[in-house]
Amino acid sequence: MKKVLVIGGGFAGVEAAIRLKEYNFEVTLISERDFMYIYPLSIWIPTGALDFKDAKLPLEKLSKVHKFNLIIDSVVKISPKEKQVICGKDTYGFDYLVIAVGAGKAKPEGIENTYSICGAPEESLKIKEKLAELLKAGKGSIAVGIGGNPKDPSAMRGGPAFEELFNIDNLLREKGLRDNFELSIFAPMETPGLRLGDKAYRLLNQFYENLKINKYFGKKIKKFEKDAVIFEDDSLLKSDLIIFVPAGSAHPIFAVSELPLTEAGFIKTDDNLRVDGLEDIYAIGDSASLDGPAFRGKQGHVAEMMAGVAAYNINEKETGVNNYKGYKENVHILCVMDNGKGAVYVKREIEKETVIALPVIGHWLKKFWGWYYKNSKLKRFPRIPGF
Repeated sequence: MKKVLVIGGGFAGVEAAIRLKEYNFEVTLISERDFMYIYPLSIWIPTGALDFKDAKLPLEKLSKVHKFNLIIDSVVKISPKEKQVICGKDTYGFDYLVIAVGAGKAKPEGIENTYSICGAPEESLKIKEKLAELLKAGKGSIAVGIGGNPKDPSAMRGGPAFEELFNIDNLLREKGLRDNFELSIFAPMETPGLRLGDKAYRLLNQFYENLKINKYFGKKIKKFEKDAVIFEDDSLLKSDLIIFVPAGSAHPIFAVSELPLTEAGFIKTDDNLRVDGLEDIYAIGDSASLDGPAFRGKQGHVAEMMAGVAAYNINEKETGVNNYKGYKENVHILCVMDNGKGAVYVKREIEKETVIALPVIGHWLKKFWGWYYKNSKLKRFPRIPGF
C-alpha cells in the first residue's frame, strides 16, 4: 500500500486525508495544531455569539473516524528529491505528498498593533477581550481592514472582514451603543468586494451607507500604530481597535524548500494540481497558485474541491488509469455573508451571478452549516456533495 503524506490540518489537508483514505492509501496527516479550526465560524467569537471551542474540530477524533494516521508536529522543510518532510520532531518519508499548509501572511510595518480574524485561532479571543473593554467604556472607534497582494489578487480575503464589521455593528445596536461608536472599513484597493459581482458589490456599499460605516478605500497602508492606520499619503485613521485581514503570501516553509513558486510565493501546479516538475507531489488550498476566472479567490470550499481533485488524480496515477481531472473549470466564488441577524447568499460563476437576501433565516442557516460541517466530517450525518 502506497504511503501518502498530507501536511496541513485545515480545510484542504483534512479533506485530502479523508478522500485519500477512501481510495485505500496509507495516509498520514501532519498538523501543527491538534484541531481543525473552522474559520468561517470565527466571525461570531468576538461578539460572543459562538464559543471558541465550537469552532474547533479535534483531529484525533477525525483520524479515528476516517482511519488515517495523525502526527502533531511543525513542518520545517520539504525535500522533494529525497522524498522527505523535515519536521521539528522527526523526518517523514512518502510515496506521494500533498502540501496543504496554507499561506503566509503579508506583514505591513506595525502589524502587531492589529488583530486578525483570519490569523492564529486565538486572535479571535483577543478581539473579544478588546471589544469587551470598549463595550464597558460605552464608546470608541473600531476600524476593520483588508490587505492586498498586488502580485496575486486571489490571495485577498474580504469576506471575513465584511462579516466581522457587520456583526460588530449589530452587537452595538442590540446594546443601544451604536451612536457612541465610529465604525470604519479600509483597504488599499479601490473597490474591495467587486469580485463578488456587481450586485453583491452594490449591496455592500448600500450596507456601508445605511449602517453609517466610513470607507477608506484606494490608499495603500504605510504602517500601523497602536491606535491608528497610517496610509501612504501620511493621512491616518484613528481607532481604538484595529481588526486587519492581511493578504496571503509565501509560506515561510516554501522559501527553504526546493519548490517552484509563483512571483507571489505560491506553489506552481498544473491543472491536475501536480507541482510543476515533481511527479508525486501535489499542492492544494492556499499553498497553491490558483488559476481560473479573473474573480477567483482562495476560499474553504475551493480548497476542499482541490483536495478532491488531487486525491482522485493520485489514485488515477497509482492505478495506471491516468484519466486525470482538472480543477480550474470548477473555481467559483461562494459565500453566505452574515451580519449577526441575517445573511446574504452570494455565488459567482463565469456566466452567472446569484445574490439572495436571507433576513433572519440566513444567520441560522450559516450556523446550521457549521454544526452540519463538523458532524458530517465525523460521519454522524452523511455528507451532501456541494453542501
